[in-house]
Amino acid sequence: MMNRIKFSLLAILALMQLRTEVLAQDPAQLEVLQLNLKETLEYALENNVDAKNARLEVMISQTTIKEETAAGLPQINGSVGLTYNPMVPVMFVPNEPPFGDPSNPSDVIPLRFGVSYSANAGVNMTQMIFDGSFFIGLRAAKTYKQLTEYDKVKVENDLIENVKKAYFGVLVNQERIKLAEANLARIDSLLEETKAMNEAGFVEKVEVSRIQVQRNNTFSQLKQSITAYDISKQLLKIQLGLPRNFEIEITETLAELNPEDDLVAIQTMEGERRVEMDQLETNLELTNLDLKNNNAQYMPTLDFSGNFTRSGAGDSFSSTYDPINWFSSSMLGLTLNIPIFDGLSKSARIQRNRLQIQQLENQRFYLDQNIKLEIYQARENLANDLEVLAVQRESMELAQEVYDISKIKYNEGVGSNLEVVEADAALIESEINYLGALYDGLISKVDLEKALGILKVGLEE
Repeated sequence: MMNRIKFSLLAILALMQLRTEVLAQDPAQLEVLQLNLKETLEYALENNVDAKNARLEVMISQTTIKEETAAGLPQINGSVGLTYNPMVPVMFVPNEPPFGDPSNPSDVIPLRFGVSYSANAGVNMTQMIFDGSFFIGLRAAKTYKQLTEYDKVKVENDLIENVKKAYFGVLVNQERIKLAEANLARIDSLLEETKAMNEAGFVEKVEVSRIQVQRNNTFSQLKQSITAYDISKQLLKIQLGLPRNFEIEITETLAELNPEDDLVAIQTMEGERRVEMDQLETNLELTNLDLKNNNAQYMPTLDFSGNFTRSGAGDSFSSTYDPINWFSSSMLGLTLNIPIFDGLSKSARIQRNRLQIQQLENQRFYLDQNIKLEIYQARENLANDLEVLAVQRESMELAQEVYDISKIKYNEGVGSNLEVVEADAALIESEINYLGALYDGLISKVDLEKALGILKVGLEE
């Protein structure tokens, strides 16, 4: 109950400013979107920002799989280069026979080895032959994609929960407005009758004042219900991701939803596997794969490499590209990398993985127990709400009966005006209490659907 109160207060505080801005818009510029509950949920799943981002995350994970797969395919790169030497490097050799120069007094002779221009073009290819981490990484990428799909389901479940609660809030406030308008019409009729009787001298002025006070209170309740209805609609629009130039019109009523029948029916429903458990199991699988990957780091890796290059040179730029100055070279090789010692970093990572696995196993046990407790609490809350709803419905029927009798007695002159006013106040209070109990029951129904993992039931049809 405290959570519901906090949620309502936060929603009202957050939406008061938004409501003021929306009401300031020209109604003619607002497009009306007519929705029932099923259509509202479908629209939210398609347009809510969190739902959109969850779908994008699944698509991102698909690119991760492609990236991991690419690591096992040939890696081919081309290169083209041109080098200009403004001053060709000099190599010194001894000035001695048989290559010495007697005319040169120096004991060394400078020789220029090289040309001013050189160019090359080549293709290099590497291919992984064996790497224990590759297949583990590929499997981890696929597992990560599965996790993003579970995350998407979790986001959608949370969205459905919030949208349903907001939707029921709109419907209940809509019913409150109807009741307040009916109550106001009823008390206005009584007020007119009492004024006429006062003018005829049959009742005192105080009886007119008493009904006027009741009429003012009822009018205030109507205005409060209208305000709550507007705020609940804005909250629903936020959950839907609806543009501000759209207005919502609910096309069904509480009576058409048969909420009381639904509240009773869900008590016998069986639960399904919760997506939270799937998320945890997938995280556990990812950690196990990380452990296998770290163990695989101790294994050697084998790679194949090949290279083909054409090189040319010349003392001038034009002669550099003369075909007679170009020559080919190629290389084929295997590289075996053998891990020997890494300072025990792999050992530390393996130890960390094992501890993380223990944490996730503990969380799995806790989650399983917590889900069972959630189901139990949700069933008990709903059962209690159904009992309260039955009592409030009976109280409302009795209050209506008392009011009818009081009104008849007053019209026949055997009852007092005070009795009618008190009966009307009791009827209004019972109607408000009934709608409050019905709303609590609907919220408990959503909580039980979430606990049972059946929030999406009916959307797949």
